[in-house]
Amino acid sequence: MRTSPIPLAIFRPKLLLSDRARTLAWLGLMVLLWGLSWPATRIALDAVPPLWLAAIRFGSAALCLFAFVALRGRLAFPPRADWPIVASMGLLQMMTFTGLGMIAMTHVDTSRAVLLAYTTPLWGVIAGWMMHRNAPTRWQLLALAVGLAGVGLVCSPWEMDWSAPGTVMGAAFLLIGAICWSVVILHIKRHRWSASPLALAPWQMLLAAVPLSCFALALEGSPAAIAFDLRLLELLLFIGPVATSACFVISAEHGRRISTFAMSNFTLGVPLIGILASMLLLGNSLSPLFAAGLCLVFAGMLLAAMAAARARA
Repeated sequence: MRTSPIPLAIFRPKLLLSDRARTLAWLGLMVLLWGLSWPATRIALDAVPPLWLAAIRFGSAALCLFAFVALRGRLAFPPRADWPIVASMGLLQMMTFTGLGMIAMTHVDTSRAVLLAYTTPLWGVIAGWMMHRNAPTRWQLLALAVGLAGVGLVCSPWEMDWSAPGTVMGAAFLLIGAICWSVVILHIKRHRWSASPLALAPWQMLLAAVPLSCFALALEGSPAAIAFDLRLLELLLFIGPVATSACFVISAEHGRRISTFAMSNFTLGVPLIGILASMLLLGNSLSPLFAAGLCLVFAGMLLAAMAAARARA
């Protein structure tokens, strides 16, 4: 007796909807974990020097990803064609952005740190203009003007105490890190991948962890002085294997299933969660001026994502 194909036709849209809902749920979890990693990092910095914390983060995440990729049978040395992107992501996005960011967080409160760090889309407009002669569109110029106005409010003398030791350096480190990340994003868009991003990720993290460890040993001394206890180990487990390696797997597996514009909007949730979590867990304040700057930065980032989507269309 022949079975009718009608039930399959009925259930196929439901299956597709279920797959999309699962993808959005995984990406929502990724954004939540990335956002929570900011206050977790600030708490861990009370016990671990910043460069050692960055080295431990990427060292532990690299070990986890090496094991994960090996279990899937995809562990291999990066092809020569992918060496530039391995170096770019490992040294600029991971080592420089994270190392400078963790140093900055010892001088700037976490809410302002996460906001300044995630101004990356704004600097991407300038970086594309300078590096690839991509003249910004009117939408991109509007995004840049709105976003930089927000940065100006957040960094204004009425909002940040510039006389406090390390404040200028901390804000500068965060903005330099964001600029480095924007350069990497441009490189990612133009790179022709031989291996998959997931297969290259452990090598990128290893490349970040090794020089970070050398800098930490030279500038911060031996890690033997760190007082490891259960609470600190839990924080390190969350910051490294969970919020770094596991989230990278989620991004690689599920981020490709939605549009770039949708993914850009998803990542806007990371600084928002980071700021809210810092207020709840660390007692960071949200002044009216900071709130206004926050709204302007988010508006600029959203406009930049919309401009990129219009350009691709």
